[in-house]
Parts: sequence; structure tokens; C-alpha cells
Amino acid sequence: MTKQIISTPNAPAAIGTYSQAVRVGNIIWVSGQIPLDPVTKELVKGDIEAQVRQVFENLKAIVLAAGASFDDVVKATVFLIDLSHFALVNKIMAEYFGEPYPARAAVGVASLPRGAQVEVECIVAL
Repeated sequence: MTKQIISTPNAPAAIGTYSQAVRVGNIIWVSGQIPLDPVTKELVKGDIEAQVRQVFENLKAIVLAAGASFDDVVKATVFLIDLSHFALVNKIMAEYFGEPYPARAAVGVASLPRGAQVEVECIVAL
């Protein structure tokens, strides 16, 4: 099968040796998104809620660029430097995803790129 690279200016450009997303067949792997503003390439200003919302906006832009929607997401992985923010992630995620929700893992990590407090990656099945 052929790899198709997914890229959109509506989400932050890759800051390393990776693509925003890769599609093979009917599966799309979306790279982890941190709360970078796609225009300024800087972390969004504000608290953890602003960061979580920006992450989901970035993911949404990439998923849409792939010709899919959040209804097609089958798995999400959330990385948090402080797991006490897990309830907030749940609340915001429920604004972006409807039932039935995708499978999900949440992992506490020591740090994330650029000092972000949250990162989320996802897998889409069409």
C-alpha cells in the first residue's frame, strides 16, 4: 500500500522529522499535537484549558484535511504532565467527540516539547 502524507496550514507544521499525519489504506495516523498556534508557531497564551482546546483544534484541522471527521477517530492517546488535568481533558474532549467515544489512553509524562502541558495523538479509520 502507498503512504499518503497529510498536511494542512490550519495546524502547526511539523517541528521535527515527522508528518502531521500519514494515511495508508483506510487508516490515518495523526501525529501528536501540542498547543501551538498554527500561525505564530508559539504555544497558545493562557491556562491548561486554552492549551487543551488548541490541541483539539489542531487535531481537528488535520483530521478534516485527511477527509475525515472526529466521528472517524477510533483511538486517541493523551499525554499530560499533570494528571490532575484529566477531568478537564474529559470535559473538553466531550465537546469535540460524540458517543460512541473512541478508545483512549491517558499517560502522565515528565515533560513535553516546547514546555507544553498536553499532547494528543489519534488514529482515524475510514
